[in-house]
Amino acid sequence: MGASHGHQHGAPHGAAGHGGHDHSHAGSANRTRLAVAFGITATILVAEIVGAIFTGSLALLVDAAHMATDTVGLLMALVASTLMAKSATSTRTWGFRRAEILSAAAQALVLFSVGVYAITEGISRIFEPAEIPSTGLLVFGILGLAGNAVALLVLAGGRNSNLNLRAAFLEVINDALGSVGVIVSAIVIATTGWTTIDTIVGLGIAALILPRAVTILRSAIRVLMETSPRGLDMDQLRTHMRESPHVRDVHDLHVTEVGTGLPVLTAHVEVDPSCFADGHVTQHLDELRECVGSHFAVSVEHSTFQLEPAGYPDREQLPHA
Repeated sequence: MGASHGHQHGAPHGAAGHGGHDHSHAGSANRTRLAVAFGITATILVAEIVGAIFTGSLALLVDAAHMATDTVGLLMALVASTLMAKSATSTRTWGFRRAEILSAAAQALVLFSVGVYAITEGISRIFEPAEIPSTGLLVFGILGLAGNAVALLVLAGGRNSNLNLRAAFLEVINDALGSVGVIVSAIVIATTGWTTIDTIVGLGIAALILPRAVTILRSAIRVLMETSPRGLDMDQLRTHMRESPHVRDVHDLHVTEVGTGLPVLTAHVEVDPSCFADGHVTQHLDELRECVGSHFAVSVEHSTFQLEPAGYPDREQLPHA
C-alpha cells in the first residue's frame, strides 16, 4: 500500500456544509434578511435621488451614490447567497461556495470607485459651494436614517455568517452614518447658513467608504489567492503534526479557504513503514484529524492526508514545502 487518504466526511460538499440541516436553515434566513434589506435600501435610493435633484446637496448626492452601490451590492449578495445554496456537482465539487467571496470583492471595488469620485467632486465644490435648501435636506436625511436603521436590524442576526453578509451589513452601517451626516449638514445650514458644511460632510462620507472598501477587498483577495486563514500559524501546525507518534515528517501542507468558515487542509505525512503492515493507518488518520480539528484557533473540519512511508518523497518529481 503506497499511500492512503483520510477525509473528514462529516459534511457534504454542497452549500449546506458541515451540519447541513442547520446551515440550510441559516442560509434561508440570511437570504430573507438580504431580500428585506435590499427592498428597503432600493426604496431609500429612489427617495435620495429625488432629494439630491431637488436640493442640489453634495452630501445627499454622495449618499445616494453610496446607496446605489449598496443596493447593487445587496442584490449581488442576495444572488450569491442563493447560489451558495446550490448543491455540488461533478464539475463544481464545492458548489458555488466561493460566490460570496466574488460578490464581496465586486462590492468593494464599486465602493472604492464611489469613494474616489466623491472625494474628487468634493474638492472641486469647496471652492464653489452650492445653495442648499436645509428643510428638504433634513427630510431626506431623516428618511434615509430611518430606513437604514430598519435594514440594520434585519441584517444584524446574520452579519457574522460569512464575508458576503458582513460586507452587506457594513454597507448599511456606512449608509446610516451618511444619513446622519446629511442631517447634521441640514441643521448647520439652517442655523448658520454655512453651505460649505454640505461639501465637508460629503467628503466625510467618502472617507468612511474607502477604508471599508479596502478592508473587504483585502479579505476577499486573501481567499481568492488561497492564503492560509487568519489566526492559523502554519509552522506551529506542521510542528504539532510532526509530534504525532510514528510521524517522521510532514510536507506539501496547504490550508486554504473555499469560503467563509470552510477551511480545507491537505498534507503528505511520512510515517514509519511498519504502520502500513501493523494496521496503524486508521489510528494515525484519527490522530491527525483531531490535531487539525481542535488544537488551533482555526478548526479545520475538512482534511485530506496522504500517508507515505518514510523516504517516499525522494521518488516525487516536484519540490515540496
